[in-house]
Amino acid sequence: MNEKEVTRSYNLDQTRAPLLQALSEYRKKRVVSFDVPGHKQGRGNEELTRFLGKDCLSVDVNSMKMLDNLIHPTGVILEAEQLAADAFGAARSFFMVNGTTSSVQAMIMSTCLPGDKIIMPRNVHRSAVNALVLTRALPVYVDPSLDRELGIPLGMSVDAVHRAIKENPDAKAVFLNNPTYYGVCPNIKEIVRLAHEAGMRVLVDEAHGTHFYFSAELPMSAMEAGADMAAVSLHKTGGSLTQSSLLLLGPEMVEEGGYVHQIINLTQTTSASYLLLSSLDITRRNLALSGEEIYKRVINFANYGRCEINELGGYYAFGTERCDGDAFYAFDSCKLPVHTRAMGLSGFEVYDILRDDYNIQVEFGDMGNFLAIISVGDRPVAIERLIAALGDINTRFASLPEGMLVNEYIEPVLAMAPAEAFYANYECLPLEECAGRISTESIMCYPPGIPILAPGELVTDEVLSYIKEAKERGSQMTGTEDPSVENLCVVK
Repeated sequence: MNEKEVTRSYNLDQTRAPLLQALSEYRKKRVVSFDVPGHKQGRGNEELTRFLGKDCLSVDVNSMKMLDNLIHPTGVILEAEQLAADAFGAARSFFMVNGTTSSVQAMIMSTCLPGDKIIMPRNVHRSAVNALVLTRALPVYVDPSLDRELGIPLGMSVDAVHRAIKENPDAKAVFLNNPTYYGVCPNIKEIVRLAHEAGMRVLVDEAHGTHFYFSAELPMSAMEAGADMAAVSLHKTGGSLTQSSLLLLGPEMVEEGGYVHQIINLTQTTSASYLLLSSLDITRRNLALSGEEIYKRVINFANYGRCEINELGGYYAFGTERCDGDAFYAFDSCKLPVHTRAMGLSGFEVYDILRDDYNIQVEFGDMGNFLAIISVGDRPVAIERLIAALGDINTRFASLPEGMLVNEYIEPVLAMAPAEAFYANYECLPLEECAGRISTESIMCYPPGIPILAPGELVTDEVLSYIKEAKERGSQMTGTEDPSVENLCVVK
């Protein structure tokens, strides 16, 4: 059953791209620049201009009257943001140039004061954990259900959220992922209803959900579900430049828009890149006019890849058949997650082989899976190349199936508030000596950037076992002061 609207109409003229038009007019004027940036439309850095192109450098410019100013938009940037809000079904939108990290942090910072509680799944991105440090808010973690066959976390179940709300009626908000990195979506509409009945906001990390807004074949978006705020990485699956993002506000947040903007300006750069801003404007127009057609093609590519990979043997490219109506309520069909353990290799190992032997870069690998993201720029030839490489890998490397350690998302033991631990006096010890101590920092595999251990959590034997095996499998571990992740900072 598809609860989404089949078609949407827009209130504004989505053929317009005010930022693109303003920058094009600026370029025609051949303005003599005595402001920053110092390369002066590329003339001061010939090597950079040759590498990026003259057209690109000619519009890498500073804020000025005809181009508006992101920290206080009243002209073309404001018009572009209004068009984006209309395209995404939001009451208001903000252009973000510090990535969706800053969007996630703005949502939490504009909702929580020091000591406030926020309900969230344990498998949040590091940006949300870092926001807890910035706000001194207290997490109420709802552990996501696990699919033990695949070794992946799911979404928050409705019952688990309901229980967390009843046990923490003073929480300010419910924070959720839509979708998770693996394409798993919760029952967002029901969670929004429960939270709003309890007087709580709903904040949605929709970094991987841009395409939900432009296809009736995909899961429900945050704005359609009635969420209060959503952070959307337009660059991840929409086609804008890396680091460009949107922060969307629902209708109940209109009066809070000015305050939210003030919070954004606490951390967002005052030197916004017009390359990033124009890419948001151009991409919004492209998706508003052609998104349904674009994502129909993307879904077909991903489903074709799923079928062909499952024919190879040794892999399981999973999809909507895993949906259970609750913690795995819906699936993002543009994702292509592939389970690998039946062929005796971890996702880390397949990830490395694809890159090193076949020049194919997938999004990430974990203990039992790797993820390929199919999006607006993919072509049939690339899908065929991935399928052929996986068939070759199966022939070359397949062995007996291995057991799988499924504890990346172990229930955390929160011994101290994240901010309290982060700012506490600490000492750095070898990892193996840290059992029973309280971490002041995070450890995660990146990507996806979901902490295995976060500030304020107890270092357990299970956590240490997972980190050890992940490192042995070749995972890139990040988050610690020690670049080699051999040592960990713990509370003294």
